[in-house]
Amino acid sequence: MMDSLRESKKYLNAKTISAGLLATIFGCTGPALIIIGGASDGGLTEAQTISWIFAIYFFAGLLGLYMALRYRQPISGGWSIPGAVLIAGALTQFTLAEAMGAYIVAGLIVLILGVTGWIGKVMYWIPAPIVMAMIVGALIRFGTDMILGIEQAPLIAGSAILLYLVSSKITDKIPPIIMAFTVAVILAIVLGEFQMQGIETQFTVPQLMVPGFSLEAIVSIAIPLALLVVGAENAQATGVLMAQKYKPPVNAMTIFSGLGGIITAFFGGHNANVAGPMTAICASKEAGVKEGRYTAVVVNGFTFMAFAIFAGLLVPFVTAMPGVLIGTVAGLAIIGVLLSSLQSAFSQKKFQVGAFFALIIAMSGVEFFGISSPFWAIIGGILVSLIVEGNQFKERAENEVKEAA
Repeated sequence: MMDSLRESKKYLNAKTISAGLLATIFGCTGPALIIIGGASDGGLTEAQTISWIFAIYFFAGLLGLYMALRYRQPISGGWSIPGAVLIAGALTQFTLAEAMGAYIVAGLIVLILGVTGWIGKVMYWIPAPIVMAMIVGALIRFGTDMILGIEQAPLIAGSAILLYLVSSKITDKIPPIIMAFTVAVILAIVLGEFQMQGIETQFTVPQLMVPGFSLEAIVSIAIPLALLVVGAENAQATGVLMAQKYKPPVNAMTIFSGLGGIITAFFGGHNANVAGPMTAICASKEAGVKEGRYTAVVVNGFTFMAFAIFAGLLVPFVTAMPGVLIGTVAGLAIIGVLLSSLQSAFSQKKFQVGAFFALIIAMSGVEFFGISSPFWAIIGGILVSLIVEGNQFKERAENEVKEAA
């Protein structure tokens, strides 16, 4: 790992730094507001809220650093955004201690799936076009939010998009996303879109807390949360890495996502796991040459950890940032990932009907039993392919046998 860290210095450039910082900006803005809102609705104290934020960002950053340096792949750490929405509702029904107990159980479930190797076998047999289509469906909202931003704030969003397109055409020395973000921030400040009134900051120490265990909380929180980590976050990250021609260590990604979920629970955090959207940003072509993109995760990891340590001071400024700015920049950051995933999903002429259903299910945003659409997109895509394209599974199995022989 130390060799990887030393070698990362030669890849530390404008592209890797900008991708890592963009992943941090994305992760520390809109998603952080979900945590803050959920904590408020659940009646958590300010100290408990800051402790929750510290746990998921600090250990997510640490997880990303380890995975990136160990495997030299842009595997970013983060936390489940749909999981945070699930917890926000659950905290109105259960105590924080009961929720923490459920977080530990969820982490154990994920850990067991990774240690036994079951998750690797499952992911191996899921057709790649279905996974890629799910990625597009799950992330496409960032693209549509970018366009909707033009309607909400035409000057900020429109200028950012125009500058991104023009700068990507005329120069490759400065990443176009950085230029777009810088201009958008300046315009937002000039137009008074930052809500800075009444901001109060203070340094708050994270708390170690004692979990409690409730069967009802475990059923309501632990099982859906474990499925979200495996079926949404890890699956998205795996698909993104595959689309960029990496060979992701699926079992290790699952094991450390499980460990992250257990550790963060003792600070009141719902999970720290391999993250889909942040991995998408750091693995994109905008992050530089393929072999050096893991350096973007190193930047992302260190800045996540810094945000965690100073959460009490920084969170008020995050809440002041206009949502349209965040949405526009996030949409621009994943253009490359969406393009490569679309090409991988529909260029092979295999499992096309299943891939189409995976795409539309993920795009729909449907939820069943508290589990979000990316998981159901994979399940639905496989079921459709088994019904309509069953012969392709048979052909795939026969080819594997021939290759093994």
